[in-house]
Amino acid sequence: MRVLLTGAAGFIGSHVGRALRDAGHEVVGIDLMLAAAHGPGAVTPGDVRRVDVRDPDALDRELRGIDAVCHQAAVVGAGVSAQDAPAYASHNDLGTAVLLAAMDRAACRHLVLASSMVVYGEGRYVDSAGAPVVPGARRLTDLDQGRFDHLAPDGEPLRWAAIDEDAPLRPRSLYAASKLAQEHYASAWATVTGSTVTALRYHNVYGPDMPRDTPYSGVAAIFRSALEAGDSPRVFEDGRQARDFIHVRDIAAANLAALEHPVDTFVPLNVASGHPITIAEVAAVLADAHGGKPPVVTGDYRPGDVRHIVAGPERARATLGFTAAIAPAEGLREFATAPLRATVAAGAPTWR
Repeated sequence: MRVLLTGAAGFIGSHVGRALRDAGHEVVGIDLMLAAAHGPGAVTPGDVRRVDVRDPDALDRELRGIDAVCHQAAVVGAGVSAQDAPAYASHNDLGTAVLLAAMDRAACRHLVLASSMVVYGEGRYVDSAGAPVVPGARRLTDLDQGRFDHLAPDGEPLRWAAIDEDAPLRPRSLYAASKLAQEHYASAWATVTGSTVTALRYHNVYGPDMPRDTPYSGVAAIFRSALEAGDSPRVFEDGRQARDFIHVRDIAAANLAALEHPVDTFVPLNVASGHPITIAEVAAVLADAHGGKPPVVTGDYRPGDVRHIVAGPERARATLGFTAAIAPAEGLREFATAPLRATVAAGAPTWR
């Protein structure tokens, strides 16, 4: 199969490209090489062409003879301020719309889309009797006083439960809003054109070659950067926030499976390890394996953060035959000493 891979020079994209080539596919890699992701003056890798997915003429050239597209290109992160909104809308949403139109012109009908768990917003919750509860937003007064859990009407903390792909989508950040828009464009495109889209909802991705600490980094890289600097990882809230961390090699394997097993029209799938872990546990595993200072639970918080978000991976197993091979306890210990990207990303993303 001849595959166009967008975002091919990025953290996830580079791992996906290797997995596809190792499986015998021909990969055409493109990347805009944004300074916010690659650092200023970054050199485009030799197997990647510098292309903006918002450029329809360039896409028409790149899509000649392409059988499928694996769309990883995106501005990532939760967003630092409202001023980041144009960058997310431009690169993620306009970029996806331009790509879909170009795929239609090229009669390329198979798309694998990098989506994210962030489209759910908060995770799934149940009360002490196991009944589902949809919590409201956490109050700042509660957060200020160290009360981080969502509460049931009887005042008891709600318990998290694994979320599946049929859950309501309630984005809570600028990045999340852009990823949901990407899904909506892709779903409508699939319906209109008779194409197939697999939207892979990545959970917390980590692994070798992850970018170093920036305001847009994942928490695993932020903890790693602190340890390398001789500091303690700083854990927000009480550290009991539940997440699913998935190794980037498993992400690459899921993309390969999605490319080789087209679905009907539009299908979203959680891509997760299936082994929940708390943020405090992540910090502790990394600190121990790195031989660094133990984590510090700060009680600090970010108002837009969700409390818990844990995935059910069953649908990806049934649909693609994909099961993550690396449990967080194993993968995080490896990540504690794995190489990070030498070039530190610089500044906020721009939308032009």
